[in-house]
Amino acid sequence: MGKKDKNSNKSQLPLLPPEEEVEVSDEDLEFIQRNTQYASFLNRLDTHTITKQVVGLLDEGNDEEALENYYEKKRLKKKEENISNLVDAVDVLPVKSLTGQLYYKTDSKGSGPFQQNNKGTSVESNVNEDVSAAKSKEKLSKAERRKELKHAKKQAKKLAKEESQLATIRKAPKSALLEELKKDLSAEELFAQRKAHLAEIGTGLLADPEKNISTLKELVEMCSDRDKSISHLATLSALAVFKDIVPGYRVRLPTEKELQMKVSKEVKKVRDFESTLLRFYQTYIQKLMTLEHDSSSCKIALRCMCCLLEAIPHFNYRDSLLAAVIPHVSSIDDSSRNLSATAVRSLFLNEGKHGGEATVEAVELIADFVKQHHCRLHPNTIEVFSSLSFDEGLGRFQESQLNSKNNRRAKEKNNDLKSSGPEKSENKVKKRQLASKLREEVEADFRAASSAPDTVERRRMQTQTIAAVFKTYFRILKCSIEPQTDRSYNPPRRELSDFGSGKHPLLVPCLDGLGRFSHLINVDFMGDLLRFLQRLASGETTSKTNSGVSSQLELTVLERLRCCIVAFKIVRSNLDALNIDLREFFVQLYNILLECKPERDSHGQALSEALQIMLCEVRQHDMQRVAAFTKRLASLSLHFGSAEAMMVLVTVKNLLQKYSKCRNLLENDGGGGSVGGTVAVPQIKNWEDSVE
Repeated sequence: MGKKDKNSNKSQLPLLPPEEEVEVSDEDLEFIQRNTQYASFLNRLDTHTITKQVVGLLDEGNDEEALENYYEKKRLKKKEENISNLVDAVDVLPVKSLTGQLYYKTDSKGSGPFQQNNKGTSVESNVNEDVSAAKSKEKLSKAERRKELKHAKKQAKKLAKEESQLATIRKAPKSALLEELKKDLSAEELFAQRKAHLAEIGTGLLADPEKNISTLKELVEMCSDRDKSISHLATLSALAVFKDIVPGYRVRLPTEKELQMKVSKEVKKVRDFESTLLRFYQTYIQKLMTLEHDSSSCKIALRCMCCLLEAIPHFNYRDSLLAAVIPHVSSIDDSSRNLSATAVRSLFLNEGKHGGEATVEAVELIADFVKQHHCRLHPNTIEVFSSLSFDEGLGRFQESQLNSKNNRRAKEKNNDLKSSGPEKSENKVKKRQLASKLREEVEADFRAASSAPDTVERRRMQTQTIAAVFKTYFRILKCSIEPQTDRSYNPPRRELSDFGSGKHPLLVPCLDGLGRFSHLINVDFMGDLLRFLQRLASGETTSKTNSGVSSQLELTVLERLRCCIVAFKIVRSNLDALNIDLREFFVQLYNILLECKPERDSHGQALSEALQIMLCEVRQHDMQRVAAFTKRLASLSLHFGSAEAMMVLVTVKNLLQKYSKCRNLLENDGGGGSVGGTVAVPQIKNWEDSVE
């Protein structure tokens, strides 16, 4: 009894969690490191005495082995007690139920550690019931046993199914995440594989186009892929391939008769390559025109079409590219507009690549585009005409050669007639005719083999280009003067926006173009053109109101100044053919000076050009006109900024130096300066009356 009491009085420690579950945070470590004085007592503890007091072990050499043996004996002892409490000493054999579970008979005392489960139900009563049920089932018939067995199997399957559903529900979030990760990884791998495949196709085509021309079909089909990244890469790759493998000539497909003819293997190989290339190139252009309407791919498609126009303007289906690119010259998007305008300018500047045919087509398409939209487009639409260049001496050398050849033939004919003997003259004529025929054949072959374009053809194309350009300019002038008669036309919102200055955005670039190409205008149109410019400078229209007074045009100061400048440029470039009085333009310039505000409206450059052309470069002026402009410019210099005032004063200085009599305006006499002589006229009381 004494020993039992001694063991029972041992102090019991609370159960500690396992070491794996204990988490020590960084804050705890920092606290221990900062406050080491609080834990200094742990170093002075006698761990041996505490272990002996708590566990009750004697000092036996190795304390760790003693502790391990102690806990092992305690565990075995506890297990034996549980078995003795659970199993009856008389009947220790278990009972197996129909479901396959083993049951032991418990002690009647019911003092076992498994008496109650976690839910508080009695395990002993459940086991007794199962054992009694098993004994009663032994007395059942075979049919009843089968029925009970089927029912038990159904219940077991139902429980297993519920457990599997619970397991899937628990694992669902993890599996979904894993599937998404797998999809992302697979998508990235697939994208990398397709990129590598694109690179492989492009490299093969660039290395040997004739051998790998069949792979071009797959490359073109990938341009319309659902994956936008792959579609964009394929489009750019196809662009690089076509720029490299397209030949330097226009492909002409063979006719039916030519196909029936027998040709060599090399010729047949070249024909197959050209036909296949042309077919896939056409498909590629159609796909670009389809991608142009897609918001995510329109800029890439437009860039590819512009690059094709710049790189291979001589190749087939050029008209389709021009028809798709030119409308973007007036686009509301700045990048698209600049890209298209740059491509068209490059087409005009590099006529050696296409021989001038693309220039004619582009100019005619722009003229039709301006006509369809009633001149309500961006100024870039006709500003591209400034990149055009015309050869004025084209065909003169050929005409001189033709005249010299005709003169030589006439001289030879006269010499033959003067020679004696009809038989000799006939023989000489026949020989000469045969020699001329041979010479013409050689010249024809030389022209065919020569890479230089035909002079006659170039002259014809240049004439068509000039006609289309001036047709566009005259239409813009007419639309600026006459009111809009087509009421059914409703321009879109982007056309009604203020592209330029005022309500006529194309008028200023049109006037600049007329001034640039004024030397190419036919003399027959000069009179009508100057009358149109005079109306524009005055701001009057051809239509009249109900009261009979002509209405005013809403033109800006810059547009009116440009009209005056263009009129003087036209007259200056055709002095020999024109004899026109430009007095009305001086009147309009005199009136425009009061409305001009160069420091606010950026009209300084146009005003400077107008003063230079109209006042300084003209040989002779009327003295009254010089005096009027001198007074008005000197007055306006007081209101302009520093730069504009200097510009005006320099003009006044040039006028006073050239016309010395106007210096009398600077005299400070009582009656005012006189322009007619050195003595003031006593009847005139005001200088303005003498000038105006």
